[in-house]
Formats: sequence, C-alpha cells, structure tokens
Amino acid sequence: MNTVKTVRELRAAVARARSEGKRIGFVPTMGNLHAGHVALVEKAGQRADFVVASIFVNPLQFGPTEDLAKYPRTLTADQEKLFDAGCHLLFAPTVEEMYPHGMEGQTRVSVPGVSEGLCGASRPGHFEGVATVVTKLFNMVQPDLAVFGQKDYQQLAVIRTLVRDLNMPIQIIGEPTVRAEDGLALSSRNGYLSAEQRAAAPALYRSLSRIAEALRAGECNHAALVAAGRLEQEQAGFRPDYLEIREANSLRPAAAEDRQLVILTAAYLGATRLIDNLAVDLDHPA
Repeated sequence: MNTVKTVRELRAAVARARSEGKRIGFVPTMGNLHAGHVALVEKAGQRADFVVASIFVNPLQFGPTEDLAKYPRTLTADQEKLFDAGCHLLFAPTVEEMYPHGMEGQTRVSVPGVSEGLCGASRPGHFEGVATVVTKLFNMVQPDLAVFGQKDYQQLAVIRTLVRDLNMPIQIIGEPTVRAEDGLALSSRNGYLSAEQRAAAPALYRSLSRIAEALRAGECNHAALVAAGRLEQEQAGFRPDYLEIREANSLRPAAAEDRQLVILTAAYLGATRLIDNLAVDLDHPA
C-alpha cells in the first residue's frame, strides 16, 4: 500500500490504476480506525479492483465547541489496518492541501432536506462541512464506488442525495453497522468513555431495539415509544440529545402508514456524544 499526501500524487496513482482497466473503490475516513472502518475497506475490495482510502480530520465539519483538537490521530496504526484490509492507496493530506486558499472563503456544498433536524440541528454547519469535503474528495479520486457506514445514517442519506442531485457517476454503498458483542456501535468516540461509562453504553442500542420490537408488534404510537426510550436512556445514565422515528428513505418524521422506518438517536454519556440507529422494515418484520 502506498501513502500519498498531495492531490497530484493521488490523481497520478488513480490514473495508473484506471489505465490498467481497474475499477476504483473509495473509503473516506477521519482515521483512528476500528473494525467498522476495516469492514468498509473490505467491502470496497469486494466490489472494486483498486481501493483508495483517505484519512483527513476535516475542520469544516467541527463546531467551535467540538473535539477537533483532541480528535485522535493514529496514522501509523491506521496504515497497518488499511494494509491488512487490502487497501492499495492511502491519501492522507494536510489541511493546507485540502484547503489551499483557506476555509473562510471556501465554496460550500449544502444538501437541504435530509441534512435538517437530528444531528443537523444539534451540530449546525456539520453536514455542510461533510458534504463539502466529500465533494472535494470525490472530485479528487473520481471513484466508481464509495463505501460508507450505516452508523452515520443521516450522513449516508446526505451523501446519497448529494451524488444524485449533482449527477455524480458514483455508486454509494452503505455497509451495516459493526457492533461490539454487547451491541454498542463501534465508534472512534468510544475511546473517550471511562470503564464505567463503557459498561453503561450498550443501553443506547437496547433502547432502539425495544422500540423496534414494539413497532414490529404493531405499535403505532410513536410519541409514546420515543418517550419510553428517552426514559430508558436517562435511567442508564445518558443525557438524550434526540430520539426520533423517521421514514427511512426521506428522513421526514414517520407517519403511521409508513412501512420503512429508522429509529435514530444521539445521547451524551458524560462528555461523550454517541449516535446510533436501527432500521425497521414493517413489510419484512422478521
């Protein structure tokens, strides 16, 4: 696996692979990789001949009170994981390489609708930062396909909409959330949890699972289900940010007649904000 730090080197390496008739797969990350990221790279390797990953902690998607400065940078360990997962090329640019003219006047990409509410309400400007950097990376790599985790369900919806609306010839693949044995979704932010908090953290997924079971059993009172779920989270030591039931494709608030649903939540455990979601297909409830 080669590691490059400039757009020029990246494009040259991808051009060589494409000249050999290879299909290009892409996995953008912010580093501090875990088994969930590895699964994305492995999926890209199943669908493409040449896998590119990027590691870039994007300042544009962090709010002024968020953890940009302390976000873990673990490049050497990440390189080993990517190599073992079958990655062929790592793009690890600096902020100056990604934003050579600074961020103040940077053209921004906004995706209305699916970016609103949920994490979009709690983190103003976050999805604009995500959409902007992903658009830049897509233009730099020009992949045939890109793989994203479903743990960031709203982010995946934003990227799918972005690609559709801007006519990008890129197949977007959503990879199921990778979980620890106790159900906690793998996340770089899990490393911020104390041992006591880590023991309590699986309650977040349990609250979603109980709502999903009730929906599959025919319960239609979404407000009551959400209220019970928030209480369950609070009793486990969480401070809920949001817990909502949405229509799975549009992300609008779910109606009683909707059959494709997704339950989404974000909650604080101490100072750490965790997110999770669980999709529910009422046409195939098993």
